[in-house]
Parts: sequence; C-alpha cells; structure tokens
Amino acid sequence: MTLSLSAAGLTKIYDGRAVLDGLDFAFQRGKVHAVIGPNGSGKSTLLRLLSLLDPPTRGTVLFHEGEESVEAGISVRRRMAFVFQRPSLFNTTALRNVEAGLAVRGRPKRERTDLARAALGRVEMEKMTDRNGRTLSGGESQRVALARALVVEPEILFLDEPTANLDPHSVRIIGKAIGKLRDGGRTTILLVTHNIFLAERLANRVVFLFEGRIVEEGEASAVIERPQDERTFRFLTGELAG
Repeated sequence: MTLSLSAAGLTKIYDGRAVLDGLDFAFQRGKVHAVIGPNGSGKSTLLRLLSLLDPPTRGTVLFHEGEESVEAGISVRRRMAFVFQRPSLFNTTALRNVEAGLAVRGRPKRERTDLARAALGRVEMEKMTDRNGRTLSGGESQRVALARALVVEPEILFLDEPTANLDPHSVRIIGKAIGKLRDGGRTTILLVTHNIFLAERLANRVVFLFEGRIVEEGEASAVIERPQDERTFRFLTGELAG
C-alpha cells in the first residue's frame, strides 16, 4: 500500500513568530500538490516539517497506509525523498551521487549502477555519468539531484523550488521528468514553486499559502485561473510581493 500523509494543527514558531499557524491538510495520494505564495509565507518550512527534517512547535504530521496510521520512523523516511533548491552533491561522479541512496538501502553494487544510469537517463544526464558533481553547472547539478531522488522510487517526493534560477533547457528536462512521475500515479509530490506556469502545467492541485495559513486550495486550473480569494488574485497578478 502506497504511503500518504496529512497535517493536523501544524505550527512552527521562530523567534516568537508563527511561520506556520495551525495547518490542517490531507494530501491526495499519487497527486502533485503545488504550494505557492509570497516569500516568507512558510512554504519551505512546510516541506521541512512534512518531510521530518524539522520538528513542529505544535501539531502532528501523520502518515497512512490505506486506513492504517504508520509511525514516522526510519522506515517512513526511506520511502520519501527531498530535492532542495540548492543541490548539495558529493565530491564524486554523478553516477556515484545517484547511487548513494541505494547504497544506504543495501542494494547490490551492480543493481545500484544499473538503476543509477537509468535515473540519470530520465534527466538527460546519461552522457555525464563520470563527471564530478562539483564541476557541474547549476542546471546539471539539479538534474543529478532529481535523479538521486527518483532512483529510490519514493512514495512521497518533496521538491523545493526545483527549477529556480535554472536555464530553460534544464527547466524543460526537470518539468518533463516530474510530469512522467505524476502520470505514473504512484508518487505523491509536494512542489514548492514561484513558477506559476510550472504549477499549472504539472500540479493536480494548488495550495496558496499566505502568512503561514492556507488561504485557498483546489484544482490547479481553478485556483490559478479563477481564484476565489482576493489575496490569491493579487499574488497571481503580481500585485502581492512574491
């Protein structure tokens, strides 16, 4: 049974300020949820809490298999993957970088290599397997980081601004890879982005976050083309600083 997650009363306070303020939300299994909103609205913090990288001040992140709750331990962490806005690659080849997660999971060497090569092919990096990760461009590094996440076949994938400040070629490749994963319907994807075009093209649902609260949520095309809240409209039209 594929893993799914939800949040109950999720709150994070930094220096007396509620960056997230009592969020209650259930993410639909196998769908892409794009989280949009101005800078400082709590988008990246939400991903860090949901992925168990940071603990909430209050509230709970809940994981489910069917109707059963699952304890958020190491076994759950190994069923998730995270791609950060600024990828951090190991000082070794692109191939070794992608193999790393499989090695931790105890997969045999030959199997790791075959799977890593296939994952690099999904992001059009198959000709750069022997390049050191530290010598790659920003777009190439992010494509390797995405391959490193995809190779472990995560049931939940967190993407924090995966195309920010990248060249159009890399944006296209990353978007294509995410789209194929979405079409498979087996991975729940949480995508934080300022790229509204990307959100509308890839997401099944859009969440608009403002000042730590969910203001609007719904089908991607409905929220982006026909927002119901004035703050959502102002953000999408550029009147609200993003």
